Amino acid sequence: MTNKETYWFVFHKSDLLLIRRPDNTYAVPFQSTPPLEVKPWTTIHTLSMFDGMEVKTYMIDFPVVNHTTYEMCSLRQSYQLIDESLYLKAGKCAEILYWDSTTKYCGVCGGMMRMHTEISKRCECCGKEVWPQLATAVICLISRGEEVLLVHARDFKRDFYGLVAGFVETGETLEEAVEREVREETGLTINNIRYFASQPWPYPCGLMVGFFADYVSGEIHLQKSELSRGGWFRYDALPNIPEKLSIARRLLDYWVEKFHSSPSHDV
Repeated sequence: MTNKETYWFVFHKSDLLLIRRPDNTYAVPFQSTPPLEVKPWTTIHTLSMFDGMEVKTYMIDFPVVNHTTYEMCSLRQSYQLIDESLYLKAGKCAEILYWDSTTKYCGVCGGMMRMHTEISKRCECCGKEVWPQLATAVICLISRGEEVLLVHARDFKRDFYGLVAGFVETGETLEEAVEREVREETGLTINNIRYFASQPWPYPCGLMVGFFADYVSGEIHLQKSELSRGGWFRYDALPNIPEKLSIARRLLDYWVEKFHSSPSHDV
């Protein structure tokens, strides 16, 4: 019996398999059977998405190279090559595969963990259940009139400036995390913290929560272990900033747009 056609998100580590069309555009395999050979030990995950669609995903042991039809690219790069809705599905698949690879054994008794539902496992010995865990992070655009605070993190692989960001710690609210990260990384005092939007960040399993805040006082004293440089920049004289993939860019674009569309400049 033929299976229903569906999207197949096939990964080797963090690289995604895509179909290269004759016109040099790209697509995610959409068919009834796996696009590449499935080994006896391969786990194929079937995931339900918010739009009601089911997709399938699995990991391959070796990358695909010099293939006539298929090509692999990083998940980040795929954002530029496929529809955003497919990129978001690929992100969830990548997170599930990462979670599956890091939860082979029970943290209580050391027994084998087996899939129980689409997004849960159960220990075959003691019955403990686990679900994918998100690492929640906050990111904040701090403005001072027509200026914005931009920083360059030491782990940035390219020469661009971004926004202050960091992980939420146990026992604190999102707003408290924003205040703490800004204070620790820059020494500045802020107020009027307000929510903007959130974004899945599957690198490898995060949720980014974006905020705006206003500068109150203080001189910039960068946390040297985290940041290499930073400063205030006018909205019309920004340095290189993050690509549109990130919520940092969405925050910056929204903030810059206010100077072109609103006389009051309120965000």
